[in-house]
Amino acid sequence: MIQFEELRLSLMDYSDKLKQLGEALGIRQMGEEVADLEKQTAEEGFWNDLEKSQKVQQRISQLKNKIKAYENLTGEYDDALVLIELANEEEDLDMLDECKEAVDAFVKKLEDMTLSTLLSGEYDNSPAILTFHAGAGGTEAQDWNQMLVRMYQHWGEKRGFSVSMIDFLDGDEAGLKSAVLRIEGENAYGYLKGEMGVHRLVRISPFDASGRRHTSFASLEVMPEIDDTVEVEINPEDLKIDYYRSSGAGGQKVNKTSSAVRLTHIPTGIVCACQVERSQHQNREVAMKMLKSKLIEIKEREHLDKIEDIKGEQREIAWGSQIRSYVFMPYTLVKDHRTGFEVGNINAVMDGDIDGFINAYLKMESLKAVGNQ
Repeated sequence: MIQFEELRLSLMDYSDKLKQLGEALGIRQMGEEVADLEKQTAEEGFWNDLEKSQKVQQRISQLKNKIKAYENLTGEYDDALVLIELANEEEDLDMLDECKEAVDAFVKKLEDMTLSTLLSGEYDNSPAILTFHAGAGGTEAQDWNQMLVRMYQHWGEKRGFSVSMIDFLDGDEAGLKSAVLRIEGENAYGYLKGEMGVHRLVRISPFDASGRRHTSFASLEVMPEIDDTVEVEINPEDLKIDYYRSSGAGGQKVNKTSSAVRLTHIPTGIVCACQVERSQHQNREVAMKMLKSKLIEIKEREHLDKIEDIKGEQREIAWGSQIRSYVFMPYTLVKDHRTGFEVGNINAVMDGDIDGFINAYLKMESLKAVGNQ
C-alpha cells in the first residue's frame, strides 16, 4: 500500500545517517577500548590501587552505556522497518499510526544522539554546577528563582542524572534568593552550558492582591565541576572564609553548629558556599571545589593564560540581556531569544521538558562552528 511504502522509504532515508552516527561516536573504537580495559582488570595487583580501579570501572561502564544506547537505536530502526513491512503485507491501515509513531520515536532519538556528538569539549562530560540568583523584585523574583531551580531538578531527574542541592538561601516570604545545584550525568555540563543567562518571567503575580501582571528576572550561571586531576593553585591569603549556621532543614546538628562555609576569593570577588554536608570540613571541601571550577571556567572562557589574569568581579550576566522569556499571561509561551525556538506548553517546560531549547542551542552553535571553519 502506498502509505506504508512512503513511510518505509522515509525511514530508509535515515539508514546512512545511522551508520554515520556510529562512525562519529566511534562505536568500534569504544568496543576495542572496553576490551583493553577489561584485560587490565584481570591483571595481577589491579585491585590494589582502589582509586585507579574505580576510574577504570567507571570508564568501562560509561563506554558500555554508549555502545548499548547505539545498539538500542539500531534495534529500534530494524523494529520499525519490520513493523511497516508486516503492516504493508497485511494491508492493515489500522497499524499506520503505530508505524508512524515508531518512525517518529526513532528519528527523535537519532537526532538527540547525533547532537551528543557535538559535545566534545574538554569539560562537556563533567558534572554541572548551576548557580541561581533572584533579580530585583522581592518575593515575586524569589518565587520565580525557585521555579527555575525546580525546572532544572526535574530535567536532570527525567534523564536519570544525579541532582543535589549544594547551597541555598531562602526568600524573605517565599521562594529562594539563591541556590546552587550539582547535576551529574553523561555530558551534563555540555547540555547545560547554553542555559547560562537571564531568564525572564511574565505572569499575574500570586503575591499581588490587585492581580497585576509582573515581570521578574532570575539569573543562572553554569560551570563544569573540575576534578582533582586539574591542578589549581590558590593563595590562602587570597581567601576569606566565613562559617555560619545552615539555614534550612537538615537535622538538629546542622542547625545548632556553624557547619556551613562561605569562601570569598578576594582578587576576583567570587563567592562560593556550601551548607548541605554534615560537617564543616565537608562543606569547605565542596565550596573549594566550586571555587576552583569557577576560576577554571572563567580562565577558559576569557582565554587567559593563568588564574592570576582574572581581574575584578566577574559579571557575565547583565539584567535586560535575557536569553529566554516565560510568559504565563496574557498567553502561554516560552521563547528562546537566541535561537527563536518556542513552545506553547509552558507547564511541560516548567516540569523539565527543556530538551527542545537545549538542542536548538547546540544546533545553532554547531552551525556557527561550521561557518567559522
